[in-house]
Amino acid sequence: MADLDDVKEGKDFGLDKPVEVKAFPVRGSVSLDWGMQDRLARIFQPKSGRTVMLAFDHGYFQGPATGLERLDLTIRPLVPYTDVLMCTRGGLRQTMPADSRKPVVLRCSGGMSVLTELSRELVAVDIEDAIRLNASAITTNVYVGAEYEHQSLANLVKLIDTGNRYGIPTMAVTGVGKDMVRDARYFGLATRICAELGAHIVKSYYIDTGFEKVVAGCPVPIVIAGGKKLPERDALEMAWRAIDQGAAGVDMGRNIFQSDCPVAMIAAVRAVVHDGESVDKAYDIYKAGKAKAA
Repeated sequence: MADLDDVKEGKDFGLDKPVEVKAFPVRGSVSLDWGMQDRLARIFQPKSGRTVMLAFDHGYFQGPATGLERLDLTIRPLVPYTDVLMCTRGGLRQTMPADSRKPVVLRCSGGMSVLTELSRELVAVDIEDAIRLNASAITTNVYVGAEYEHQSLANLVKLIDTGNRYGIPTMAVTGVGKDMVRDARYFGLATRICAELGAHIVKSYYIDTGFEKVVAGCPVPIVIAGGKKLPERDALEMAWRAIDQGAAGVDMGRNIFQSDCPVAMIAAVRAVVHDGESVDKAYDIYKAGKAKAA
């Protein structure tokens, strides 16, 4: 064969340099396969090791929730400013640009609404469709202590097993039922159960007391949920406190798309998460962006 005629003996083996063994920077992921690590590396930015996710999956159980009546008008302008899109397959296919190059955390649970028991979900997306959508992670809610706890945990296990088969990480979302107490004991239990079952990321709520213990007790990254709409400075302070106490990022929805100036707000959140800016500095970024947009 012609391509064998010019084979040369190797000579530069770098014998004076040890082979580099680089630890994968995402917590709890050093032993994962290359494809799994590749997808996690899309989610967590190399500059900070953290992430800013934009959650707009609320319609799968709330319908046209306030601020999300038109995803094309509300969310699409924010796409360039986020690290990750967290959404349903319908919202993604129907309204989001495929050339945005943003990784997707795909909502894979459903089957209930605000009119019924929230913990009674099912796996609503087949893994093959997640692959077709090039999802970087898949996600479901977990309701520890709720009426249908077992079913929600079974959904999580199903996602983890099918995701592992194809190299797609799973994010567990610790849902909170109306009768559950939002404290360190509950979230420590819920996040640890998710990690022990094999979740690669856990989304949970920030709490004022004991959050650092929740993070320490969970061997995979925790990103915080934005929760209900707060005044902008309060939301930035929550993000700062969570990051300061060990969170690996935020997954905010209403505190961004319901803001008076969503682009300015997501810029301020990014300053906290990726640049380590103070609450005061981040709030100044928000106010400056809002003034510029006016």
